[in-house]
Amino acid sequence: MTRPHPRSRATGPAARRTVRRAGLALGCLLLLAATACTGDGGDTPRPDEGKDRAADGPLVVASGLDVTGSGGVRRQLVEEWNRRHAGSRDKQAELVELPGDADQQRSQLLGALQSGSARYDVVNLDITWIPEFAEAGLVSPMPPAASEREADDDLDFMKRVHATTVWKGRSYARPFNSDVGLLYYRTDVLTGAGIPAGRQPSADWTWQDLYASVKTLGVSPRRTRDQAGWTTQLKEYEGLTVNIVEAFADVHVKLADADGRYKADPVSLKKGLDALLTRNRLGQVQPAALSSDETSSLADFAAGRAVFLRHWPYAYGALGGMLDPDRYGVNRLPGAAVLGGQNLAVTADSARAEDARALVRFLTSAESERCLLDAGFAATRDSTYRPGAKACWPRVAAALAPADGPSPGATAREGAPKEQSEAARAAYRATLHDALNAAEQRPRTPYYGAFTHVLQSRVHALLSDETPDTAQAAVELDTALKDAFAGR
Repeated sequence: MTRPHPRSRATGPAARRTVRRAGLALGCLLLLAATACTGDGGDTPRPDEGKDRAADGPLVVASGLDVTGSGGVRRQLVEEWNRRHAGSRDKQAELVELPGDADQQRSQLLGALQSGSARYDVVNLDITWIPEFAEAGLVSPMPPAASEREADDDLDFMKRVHATTVWKGRSYARPFNSDVGLLYYRTDVLTGAGIPAGRQPSADWTWQDLYASVKTLGVSPRRTRDQAGWTTQLKEYEGLTVNIVEAFADVHVKLADADGRYKADPVSLKKGLDALLTRNRLGQVQPAALSSDETSSLADFAAGRAVFLRHWPYAYGALGGMLDPDRYGVNRLPGAAVLGGQNLAVTADSARAEDARALVRFLTSAESERCLLDAGFAATRDSTYRPGAKACWPRVAAALAPADGPSPGATAREGAPKEQSEAARAAYRATLHDALNAAEQRPRTPYYGAFTHVLQSRVHALLSDETPDTAQAAVELDTALKDAFAGR
């Protein structure tokens, strides 16, 4: 995994970038795919394009793939910005979608920004990357609000979500779209097993409630042979890290403090590992979960191979094309839920930082946040979830509308299947808002890549062991995490 070099005695973004660029060749050989270093993968600008386009051409926004599909909401928002600046060629913007999964995208961005091989003005960063990119001097701190109106606008962001933009007391980005773990459940299966609506998931549900339902389902004559209690994402990737952190948080195991210093020990780690294993055993997790990501776990849930599912908000809209709306429901995850999402940051090397910041403000405006919510993302502003919230930009809403048009009383492609009633959509938005305001952050550290790699590899091996020894695993994990958080 890519790690930032230790901080040099020289200070400031430029000095730190100089240190990192000196070791780029070795870093690329060891840590990055060839396209990450050369910038010629997918739509990524080539090295010789960076200098030519530094002072003219479009503002370039680099982002991961949009889960809302082709012609997705992020691209539509950039196009809306371009329409509003049609007479200003130098303010036009271009969205560049990076190929690969989150780890590959992170490596590509690090390689491109450290080497200057691709000229990006704005980068859409996973919230866990902010400390790393800030510490490396690759993104610029956001300036103070220029007016009282701007200050009030900034206060509209949910506090926990906005906190993901901050590192060492300074904000380096603006929240773009958020994410949080939710519990999906098959209402048809639960009702068929004699579990009435009053005993199905609610805002105050616990894991013990889920275990009790799974036990009832186990003796139901309607239970199919391949039906598990629940499923989630336990493949060796970031989804596993999220599930581990949620299980640890449920038993009050904290891995690091706010400044990224390691805080756990073998005793607390064993407690967390035992909680994760207990959750899988009593919840009767689907065996396939050990190799499942978001796509496969969602498919298993829709096919009835699991009654409960831990997933992200976009699954709510995706299920509209898989199941009738009366066959599933969604509520807050029992216990702790991890915060996800992406933030928009202006690169330290942008030749047009002022225009880039204006673009970021537009993309994170109240209207844009409503577009994101309508498309299936979790919005980052409190006001977006309230009655009377500002509507999505009309032309963006029209572009995102299904070909056959929205159902009566619904706006274009809201974060729910089009068959859902307005009452159901309102309840979903309230649930999502509450979950975001109570969500837990993953450890914040400039060595996040090393941390998550260690956690995934060690715990996945434990989950795959038929006779796991959590005491020994905790001792070994403690040593490995100490090194990871220290950047060794």
